[in-house]
Amino acid sequence: MSQPLYVVKIGGNVIDNPEACSRFLNAFAKLSGIKILVHGGGKVATQIAARLQIETQMVDGRRITDKPMLDVVTMVYGGLVNKNLVASLQAVGCNAIGLTGADGGIIRSVKRPVKTIDYGFVGDIEEVNAAQVNALLNSNLVPVIAPLTYSNDGLLLNTNADTMASAMAVAMAKSYDVNLIYCFEKKGVLSDPEDDDSVIRSLTPSEYAGHKESGAINKGMIPKLDNAFAALQEGVKKVTICHADELGEAAVGEAGTVIFFYK
Repeated sequence: MSQPLYVVKIGGNVIDNPEACSRFLNAFAKLSGIKILVHGGGKVATQIAARLQIETQMVDGRRITDKPMLDVVTMVYGGLVNKNLVASLQAVGCNAIGLTGADGGIIRSVKRPVKTIDYGFVGDIEEVNAAQVNALLNSNLVPVIAPLTYSNDGLLLNTNADTMASAMAVAMAKSYDVNLIYCFEKKGVLSDPEDDDSVIRSLTPSEYAGHKESGAINKGMIPKLDNAFAALQEGVKKVTICHADELGEAAVGEAGTVIFFYK
């Protein structure tokens, strides 16, 4: 059996809430063993863009990243948000190192091609440099990775953090028993979006298809779950979606929605 590794993704809504973020970071620091944190951006980029009189454009919940917005998300995600998370983890005894996908060539992407919508400087992941990540882990460092990647022609690219976490988990699954955990503001995948206690405790591909057909699972949860099942197909041992306050319980299988294949 390989050594266990946690790849944890924390959503922007938790980052935006100082008390919730502090609780999460304390729980993350207490996870025993090897771990990686991938974080979203939250609303800070939108707020700072407004101060700079840069318009925020969204299509179906996705940010259009033109050059002025790329400058903002680079400053905010790779700087302000990332370094505050790192400082907070250091304060609770977790020796974290803050990175973007460009640092050490960790995550390389290609600029998303224009189809019906031009998303601008947005990256679709091509490769994760697992050897470089292993070098950090072997130095007893905890990588904290911002949602930015790089391209072969030297561009920084705004990149979906859920996808980054999934790609990282898959790359590391060749060397570790990877547990991928998505933490956000809900208790898990809900059968009734209006009822926070209607958590679907486990989910297989056929059950997922049924919930999508009924409309119980929809909107932003679908790409998150698509990433989860794709990660399992590529060797990740387990994927859990849970409330940020339940990270510790989720890590041992006692909270959230556990996503798996029947063997």
